[in-house]
Amino acid sequence: MANQYQLVVVLDPAAGEETVNSIVENIQSKIGQVGTVDALDNLGTKKLAYEINDAKEGTYFKVLFTAPVEFPRELERVLKITTGVLRFLIVRVGE
Repeated sequence: MANQYQLVVVLDPAAGEETVNSIVENIQSKIGQVGTVDALDNLGTKKLAYEINDAKEGTYFKVLFTAPVEFPRELERVLKITTGVLRFLIVRVGE
């Protein structure tokens, strides 16, 4: 059974545009292996409320995707160990 989820991820812009794009492509391919990416929005670079790992700004991306119930846990595991990811949040959409 598949559900729809929303991922908001904050990436470190100091890592470089190429690295940021690579991380986003990796997220899309990881989701594409088991589900579908319904929407991907670059929300831009914004000043953070507080420093995270000495970063004062973060590049925000919002991804709407459909995947099996057990997939968000695997995606969280991957995001936790990915260099350049400052913060992320995955929530189920609907119902």
